[in-house]
Amino acid sequence: MKIGVVGLGLIGGSIYRDLIKLNYDVIAVSQSQNGNGIYKDYSPLKTCDVVFVCSPMNKTLSILDEFEKVLLPDTIVTDVCSLKQFVSVKKRPYKFIPSHPMAGTEHQGFENSMEGLFKGKKWVVTPVWGNEGTLLEIIEQLGATPVITTPEKHDEAVALISHMPMLIAQAIFKTASENELALEIASSGFRDMTRLAMSNVEMANDMIQMNSENIQTSILKLYKSIGDLTNSDYLSQIKEIKLNRQLMFL
Repeated sequence: MKIGVVGLGLIGGSIYRDLIKLNYDVIAVSQSQNGNGIYKDYSPLKTCDVVFVCSPMNKTLSILDEFEKVLLPDTIVTDVCSLKQFVSVKKRPYKFIPSHPMAGTEHQGFENSMEGLFKGKKWVVTPVWGNEGTLLEIIEQLGATPVITTPEKHDEAVALISHMPMLIAQAIFKTASENELALEIASSGFRDMTRLAMSNVEMANDMIQMNSENIQTSILKLYKSIGDLTNSDYLSQIKEIKLNRQLMFL
């Protein structure tokens, strides 16, 4: 099986490294990296059975459009965008299966990609048009666990666990920055709480601009949860929260 990877940033580079380690025949399309089997145009992808599109969200639709001029009807294509509704509105002449690996770091670029990034992680698949079997097998070989859902449910969920937390981390840092002493004495707790403020700037902007409605709803739910915590039995609630979080990340 021949697999193509478009974009060799953190996610694409990690997929590329893992597929090579798994002894797949792998080629890549990248404007920033050079090497054997790495191309600047999409034409070599015509011979691929599966293609991973690992570009920024704001470039993904144009790439998928370009693929319509290049790829064969039986080619399986997936993306790795952190939003799924916007890529699911148009049926493609190839086998397009939207997906999103729930893995990453606050770093970016091929130099920060790594083997094993997806091991033990969840990988969401939203097979609007079916044909996900081969893709699920590859995802499992990468060490991830596929989770099947709809684009709508995915975008609501990631607003709660990814996009809103990133925005809150940025807001916490912005607020604390107004106090010089706070920044001077800040330590590990503040560092951990604001780690997501270091997210890829282009990716962060795409998230906020393209999932704003779900993020706003998530913030309202967060505001209600804060009110519930402070207006009732705080001690018992935080004990339950602490236990549930421990169980979640066992």
